[in-house]
Amino acid sequence: MRRAELVAAAAEADPVTRLVLGWLAAKRSEHTRAAYARDIGITTPRRSSRAPSWLAWCQAQDVHPVTGVTGLHVARYARRLEVVGLSPASAARKLAAVSGWYAWLVQRGHLSASPAVDIPRPRRPAGDRPATPRLTRDQALALIRAADTAPGPQRPRTAALIAVLLLTGARVGEVIGADVEDLGVNQRHRVLWVNGHDGRRGLPLPAAAAARIDAYLASRPVRAGPLFATRTGGRLFAADVWRLVRRLAARAGLPADLAGHLGPHAMRYSFATLYLDAGGSLRELQNALGHADPRTTRRYDRARRPAGRSPGDLVAAYLADPASAARRGPGRLSTWPVTRRGG
Repeated sequence: MRRAELVAAAAEADPVTRLVLGWLAAKRSEHTRAAYARDIGITTPRRSSRAPSWLAWCQAQDVHPVTGVTGLHVARYARRLEVVGLSPASAARKLAAVSGWYAWLVQRGHLSASPAVDIPRPRRPAGDRPATPRLTRDQALALIRAADTAPGPQRPRTAALIAVLLLTGARVGEVIGADVEDLGVNQRHRVLWVNGHDGRRGLPLPAAAAARIDAYLASRPVRAGPLFATRTGGRLFAADVWRLVRRLAARAGLPADLAGHLGPHAMRYSFATLYLDAGGSLRELQNALGHADPRTTRRYDRARRPAGRSPGDLVAAYLADPASAARRGPGRLSTWPVTRRGG
């Protein structure tokens, strides 16, 4: 949900919806705004769920969501999410949306106190957390080849999308939220401007990713709108990307237990570990991933000395030739296979 859409929606919205839209407008990430809008209940979820949105639950309880809610109502809602079998992560996100909205209402003077203060959020036990899957170098190459040779008219889009995810470390929400107009040049390097958690930032595009994007755009009848568009010109959903990545993983012959759990977050994790395997530095990786706190990046700490080039270029060089990756520069990637239009 883009800020322009928020303004347009607020013009004809009811008072409660306008308060939700005002809160969402302060969120920098378009992906976060869209998720919270569904969680609060001002937009329709993409698929049916037994877990009600906050506003739907308030309506069912015959309580006004601003003036009538107490801490007991929020606690009962949290219990409802548990009873219907919502995953701990999804329940925690819904409660975070509720808590964040009421905190904003207090800050703006609409309420004297938040009814969601101190409401515990479910946490998955540490021993129950599955390790994030990641691709080895050979598996990453196999996935790239599967995307480059995917059947059907969407092959150029598939090749470009996988290359961007794997060679930039971008979040899936950043990629599917980008438009064609967000492609640009910064200090003679191709970049994709995305709206991240900490504002707008430019993702350096390695030659391998940029060439695939160019081939994809050349195959499109309209070179405007969403960068990665559906057949009808709409914007992809994150779930579409998850399904695509898993289909390609199966097509690439990756192990079934890996292919079945592979998603965009795993692509981001794979980018990080491949970069560090190639000799990249934690500091540059932190910048590439858009981490505000370096402690988050240290989860991937298998780094050596800085290699002096953009992370995406180093990953591409490492995939093409790991033995010489440390000696390659950004301009030495001509050996990387690039899908041309229709190829």
